[in-house]
Amino acid sequence: MEWRMAPPGMAEAAGTVVAGLLAGGHEAYFVGGCLRDELLGRPVHDIDITTSALPEEVMALFPRCVPTGLAHGTITVLQEGYSLEVTTYRTESGYADHRRPEHVVFVRNVREDLRRRDFTINAICCSLDGRRIDPFGGERDLKLRVIRCVGEAEERFEEDALRMLRCVRFASVLDFAIAKNTWRGLLRQRDKLAHIAVERVRAEVERIVEGPHPQRGLGLLLRSGLLPRGKAPFPWTGSDLAAAAARLAGLGDLESARLRWALLLHALGSSAQCADELLRAWTFPGATRTGVVAVLRVREAWDAALSAARPEASGAGEQLRRHWIAAVLGHGQSAAEGWLTLLEAAGADAASAVTTRLLRSWTAEMKVRTLAELAVSGHEVTAALEKRPGPWLGVLLHQLLLAVASGDLVNDTQLLLQAAQRMDRDE
Repeated sequence: MEWRMAPPGMAEAAGTVVAGLLAGGHEAYFVGGCLRDELLGRPVHDIDITTSALPEEVMALFPRCVPTGLAHGTITVLQEGYSLEVTTYRTESGYADHRRPEHVVFVRNVREDLRRRDFTINAICCSLDGRRIDPFGGERDLKLRVIRCVGEAEERFEEDALRMLRCVRFASVLDFAIAKNTWRGLLRQRDKLAHIAVERVRAEVERIVEGPHPQRGLGLLLRSGLLPRGKAPFPWTGSDLAAAAARLAGLGDLESARLRWALLLHALGSSAQCADELLRAWTFPGATRTGVVAVLRVREAWDAALSAARPEASGAGEQLRRHWIAAVLGHGQSAAEGWLTLLEAAGADAASAVTTRLLRSWTAEMKVRTLAELAVSGHEVTAALEKRPGPWLGVLLHQLLLAVASGDLVNDTQLLLQAAQRMDRDE
């Protein structure tokens, strides 16, 4: 087989493994998502192999193996710097938890192995010489741009309820339609999502929101009614999600996962505190959660500044400038820039565009943005004031930081120490 979309080194390593299995007297094929993406002209990131060889036979053929899923017949072969999953033909049954099969039987017929797979577009395999085996019409469905279950949709979703979210994810990422029978099967089995771990649900929803067509995926999730049936809290109505999906349609080239989630939660009307609690409940990684919450806290700080401002009062503009600088210092320049980017990505009006340019100019004028940039250290301040370190020190250093960032003080060690002494006396 000639690979166009896989890295040459990976393709060569996978070919070597297939050839080794064939030389050992076994059947072996490239299978699944790698063929789907190759046929669609999408980058291939992994090449999986299915074989008639039993796991112990695979391990006997290759010197470097990891038994990553021995009970399910999966061996990872380490070949030429690549990790290649090699799985024995199998059938599955007894999905008591609607996720994992209780019984796995190794078989000798590749068509039986393809029959257990979720969707027709993932149930294609190909030999080393390029001969494809496609018993369920996967290539046809790729051309039709449709997601269709292998066999009866209700049975596939009954076996593994996560497949319902995978169905929506593939339709979203590939911009495919969902076959009518598959969609009806999903609706009939959607209550089964309650059996799936939050982490697995979150991983699929992440791929939808962070993919190329998030508004399509969210629209399908809305119509399916899946998310309210999961284990994670979902405190929004369908109309909330519909409005949020419409906002995501204006994302354009906004690629940052942090900003996509911040915009989604902003569009859903979530406060920073609620967003923090929800992202924790949905088991989001800490870095993503704190990044999203920081962006929303900048939004709240700016909204509060606007609410408190009196346009008719003298110095109102200067007051807003200082509030913005305090928000940048309090939540970080990255979060502040993220909020400005969201305003632009969400299709702000002309007045908002002017505000965005003004806020960016205020940020650019700041002489310092972090405590590390201050020309004085905490040790120097405690020595000058002859005081023991304590909570007061952090408060005072942030006062100095705000004064320098706002242009009230020059970032000079002696001047900052003198200002610290004055601030300490005034308390």
